[in-house]
Amino acid sequence: MRILLVEDDALLGDGIRAGLRLADYAVDWVRDPDAARLALLDHAYQACVLDLGLPKRDGLLVLKDLRHCGNPLPVLILTARDSSADKIAGLDAGADDYLTKPFDLLELQARLRALIRRASGASTPTLEHAGVVLDPASKRVTRDGQPVLLSAREYTLLHDLLSHKQHIRTRSQLEESLYAWGEETGSNTVEVYIHHLRKKLGTHFIRTIRGLGYCLGDAN
Repeated sequence: MRILLVEDDALLGDGIRAGLRLADYAVDWVRDPDAARLALLDHAYQACVLDLGLPKRDGLLVLKDLRHCGNPLPVLILTARDSSADKIAGLDAGADDYLTKPFDLLELQARLRALIRRASGASTPTLEHAGVVLDPASKRVTRDGQPVLLSAREYTLLHDLLSHKQHIRTRSQLEESLYAWGEETGSNTVEVYIHHLRKKLGTHFIRTIRGLGYCLGDAN
């Protein structure tokens, strides 16, 4: 899952990025509104963590512009502004959640999971298909009740497919989910992880749609 982090504080931004990477998020970190606008134009994200006290332009205006353009991206405001008036203003501007600094990293991760879950239309915390169950909170995957050990990339790819189970995912969309800026991508990386997942979850669990991409099949 790919997250956009908009935070101008170097120390805090580095810590948040590191913490979210440990939770298997691919994180693109920008420090000002102009860079955030360009990132949102060029890439698809599952959520955005947005500071309000940004240089050049207030983060609240960034959020308003995003909503004015009709972009439904889940946005979690993460800021030192802790008054009720600030929270109301942020939520009324289109934020999906509001968390004040200082904060607990595990709470931030949980709130992001909830935002992404709601955005994908999931009614339960777990993602399920053909006997395979993925629990985003514990990062536990089972097949017919038995645990399945996955690498971080395999887990991320499976999460993406399960989150879009009614859709075909292109190779580029899967790469966007797997990698943040600066991370090297091999020419057949997605195919390698698809192959690994098929070995662990069933040959037909992931279908190849020639010329289009991949979608979920069955576990046989």
